Amino acid sequence: MAKTMTASTNIITPEDLAARIRPGQRLIGLDLGSRTIGVALSDALLMTATPLETIRRTKFTPDARRLIELAERENAAAFVLGLPVNMDGSSGPRVQSTRAFARNLGRLTDIPVVLWDERLSTAGVERTLLEADVSRARRAEVVDKLAASWILQGLLDRLSAMN
Repeated sequence: MAKTMTASTNIITPEDLAARIRPGQRLIGLDLGSRTIGVALSDALLMTATPLETIRRTKFTPDARRLIELAERENAAAFVLGLPVNMDGSSGPRVQSTRAFARNLGRLTDIPVVLWDERLSTAGVERTLLEADVSRARRAEVVDKLAASWILQGLLDRLSAMN
């Protein structure tokens, strides 16, 4: 998709997203890690987030191309990128790298990015998987895409509450 916005306008708020999303569009949730990117997809009614896949990170450009390809295939209105804010609300190095990822992604596509507080998403998913007695190996396989689903579901619930 050709880039028509500037990178600074590519990061939008949930309120901006609610105003611009069209019927039938979906959202792509992302849990950005140092080695993987967990990916989740909303349904077209924007009610439910479902884990989609885990991308093994290589370099930024091929990773971004894969995300853009998924977004275009699924008619996504936006990416919902988990923002790893510290428990006290402060921003650390991971927040800076996540914001940089969002800005760089914005240079390649006009699909906007919503940054969503992901505090406790991975911990919550891990706890749920432990309670379900999922093996350590299986947890490692699914935790990133489940965390992306957790992040996306949080935004979907926020959008629902705005209506």
